[in-house]
Amino acid sequence: MGSGSGVSCAVTLNTSLTAEQRALYQDVAQINHLLNAARIIALVGLSSDRQKASYFVAGYLQDEGYRIVPVNPKADVILGEKVYPDVASIPFPVDIIDIFRPPKDVDAIVDQALTRKKKGIDSPAIWMQLRIINLPAAERAKAAGLAVIVDKCLKMEHGRYRGGLHFAGMNTEIISARKRRQ
Repeated sequence: MGSGSGVSCAVTLNTSLTAEQRALYQDVAQINHLLNAARIIALVGLSSDRQKASYFVAGYLQDEGYRIVPVNPKADVILGEKVYPDVASIPFPVDIIDIFRPPKDVDAIVDQALTRKKKGIDSPAIWMQLRIINLPAAERAKAAGLAVIVDKCLKMEHGRYRGGLHFAGMNTEIISARKRRQ
């Protein structure tokens, strides 16, 4: 179902990206590849406040088997993991840099990811969470060879393709005959 379907819980609703931008930055094959290949996810802007979306997303991903690397200059440990003040400080490779910061902060985060790539530390994906849209930064990252997802929630996409999001009433736009795991 598309955004004009009138279904309030359809996945494609409520994005400000054009159809061309969605094709570039919300590609289903790319999302599935990242969900399958990633093992280590740096969450930039991960809060230690259990009520914040970033904490909820990180806890879910950790429960699903991903290693979470918190990035927050104001904390030491979140979800039992050492916290790094910025992406540049992470001393090991990561697979996805998931951004929970305002769009104006994304440029500096992408710069740090590109520096890591130039140094051969990793070639991560940049993932801008729901409502985080910085297209110039996305274009720079994509031009440098990084995978880029914009305006999507990593937890929701995982639930959509790997979990039981449709059992919660969300129109995942996926037809499946699989029975729910007990």
